[in-house]
Amino acid sequence: AMLRLHLLTWDVKDTLLRLRQPVGQSYAAEARAHGLQVQPEALGRSFREVYGAQSRRFPNYGRGQGLSSRQWWLDVVKQSFRLSGVQDEAALAKLAEKLYRDYCSSHNWEVLPGAAETLSRCRQLGFRMGVVSNFDSRLEVILSQCNLRHHFEFVLTSEAAGFAKPDGRIFEQALRLGGARPEQAAHIGDDYSRDYRAARAAGMHSFLLRAAGQGEGPEVPPEHVLPTLSHLLARIEK
Repeated sequence: AMLRLHLLTWDVKDTLLRLRQPVGQSYAAEARAHGLQVQPEALGRSFREVYGAQSRRFPNYGRGQGLSSRQWWLDVVKQSFRLSGVQDEAALAKLAEKLYRDYCSSHNWEVLPGAAETLSRCRQLGFRMGVVSNFDSRLEVILSQCNLRHHFEFVLTSEAAGFAKPDGRIFEQALRLGGARPEQAAHIGDDYSRDYRAARAAGMHSFLLRAAGQGEGPEVPPEHVLPTLSHLLARIEK
């Protein structure tokens, strides 16, 4: 049976956009430009540890805890460098500001293969489109810089929504913004619990972008799995 869909919502990171290089490499390159030698691998490990701790202590970029997402990120960057042995606080402040700005641009992000074409085709088919992403307020700018923003009627970040996926309330907000009932909407993302399962729990359809050989995740009906974004059109063709 063809799905009677009106609205498609999209995850961004590792669905439409991906980082051009690992965080440790970007951070190390920026440190070198400031005359500091730090090993990319060490920085990558430090970043993962710090990001995890900050996310647990201040979920969703500290929203509702008196933290701006900008401050949240500046703290993560500085702490990642401190943990990797950098002690020069003046240099850290400069590095953090520069990296916070750099991650706003296509300098650090690239569009995944098939994403632009698939989004264009979905719009031509008449779907309403929106973004639902666990991201901070920089996302609008990033999508514009990567020439994808014009595909979407709305960009709903967890920072703006006040709830992060898998919380169903972010999907409820998206459905209101998109003017659709849950059964008229489908969400596309790469994360089993935050995208696929969470959207289904909210009553929506969803598709899981899962590249071949990506390791065995939980069982998902094959017709809900997208080996590439280009496979979406065959699943939803109006």
